[in-house]
Amino acid sequence: MSQTSSPDVIIVGSGMGGATLAAGLAPTGARIVILERGEQLKDTSETRDARAIFQDGFYRPTETWTDGAGQPFNPGNYYYVGGNSKFYGAVLIRYRACDFHPIAHAEGKTPGWPFDYDELEPWYTKAEGLYRVCGELGDDPTEPRHSAPYPLPAIPDEPAIAATRERLRRAGLHPASLPLGVDIRAWMKRAATPWDAFPDARTGKMDAETCGLTAALAHPNVTLKTGAKVQRLIMAPDGKHAEGVECDIGGERHLLKAGLIVLSAGAVNSAALLLRSSERGVANKSGKVGRHFMNHNSSAILAVDPRTINDSVYQKTFGVNDFYLDDGAGGPPLGNIQLLGRVSGQILKANLRQVPEFALNWLSRHAVDFYAMSEDLPDPDSRVTLDGAGIRLDWKRSNWASHLALVAKLRERLRAAGYPIVLARAFDRRTPSHQCGTVRIGLDPAEAPLDPYCRAHDHPNLFVVDASCLPTSAAVNPALTIAAQALRVASHIAGKDI
Repeated sequence: MSQTSSPDVIIVGSGMGGATLAAGLAPTGARIVILERGEQLKDTSETRDARAIFQDGFYRPTETWTDGAGQPFNPGNYYYVGGNSKFYGAVLIRYRACDFHPIAHAEGKTPGWPFDYDELEPWYTKAEGLYRVCGELGDDPTEPRHSAPYPLPAIPDEPAIAATRERLRRAGLHPASLPLGVDIRAWMKRAATPWDAFPDARTGKMDAETCGLTAALAHPNVTLKTGAKVQRLIMAPDGKHAEGVECDIGGERHLLKAGLIVLSAGAVNSAALLLRSSERGVANKSGKVGRHFMNHNSSAILAVDPRTINDSVYQKTFGVNDFYLDDGAGGPPLGNIQLLGRVSGQILKANLRQVPEFALNWLSRHAVDFYAMSEDLPDPDSRVTLDGAGIRLDWKRSNWASHLALVAKLRERLRAAGYPIVLARAFDRRTPSHQCGTVRIGLDPAEAPLDPYCRAHDHPNLFVVDASCLPTSAAVNPALTIAAQALRVASHIAGKDI
């Protein structure tokens, strides 16, 4: 095993957490090494080819996990520079202020956060600046306090979507522009496609690579090593400190040491890495590492009107939060609704193999595509464990009745808006794109592996900065909250540890 020179900080993973943390730490001058198991995503014809992406699974990883019943499945977990953000929908929305406090849902109560929204608000603003968020304040009744406007104006609706927005307004809803991290001119110049679930080869999407890593790597003290798969953490003999990591690079095992270790490999892989690094798991005195896995309950909904044509290209510009704080009648909250990226017949074919593509093209031409998302509540029995050398993900859905109620509410309003046909299909466990919660933050070391600054209660030089740390999933996309917390943690580390 070869040993390389020791940096000050090792960051494992280059997704939203790791890249943003590196951007926040880079100005300190600390020697930072980012280890990424994947390589940079290449700009080839497949990046904008719906058949290659959705029907052929060109970008899906080759790995297999097992579910709670021991059945194998292929997860949609991507390994590239920038992590899963390379494929995300670029919705950079803040948690609502209420999400930081306990919330009573129909099937249980969330625990809240160890701090409130106002603590994270300045970091949300900084994250929106780093990721050049396009948005507009004033339309969303659930929008929390902003100390500054969005950096850039909202991405405009295409004509068919502007008409849809107006139809929903007349049906009593309050559609509001989504905050998005997309340079729409650059994206459309490369090819006229949606960006939602399409990989970004540095052609217009504001993701962890194009924003976070670009900012970090502008400093000479930051290095990115690709093709570096971390196998385990190396702990000091007394077990109190993390000394470094073992990783495979180019077929050889390397030992890399540093004074500060940060895991940012994603909610599933960071938990698995901690569990793999010692018999009882590192940072696991609480026994909570891997537990409380959450993944939004979500469904795709197609609103079909044979009398109208949807000729939009990207589509994904507004969302609806009328059922976020309650069910619209004073009952428990249901969740968030937003547009999906345009779903073509080629994309529909991926799940409807027996249906002729010309028929799916007709359906697509007359449909507007929505995404309904509900909070998944933290359950200690919903967890990541090890299955031999692999990963076992036993996701126990919660709050599903509320999600079905959200889909029913949306169906009702879409029909009131003049869409006679409304089709719905739930997303399954193969799409853990909003994975979170497995190494959560909290004040009590018996209940949470990490303190409110993502430092392990058990090990003062070990941090976990990614979706793992989120104590609740809320019912909005998690990327901006991960970035905001990463910037907050970076500021804390810079002031105390470097």
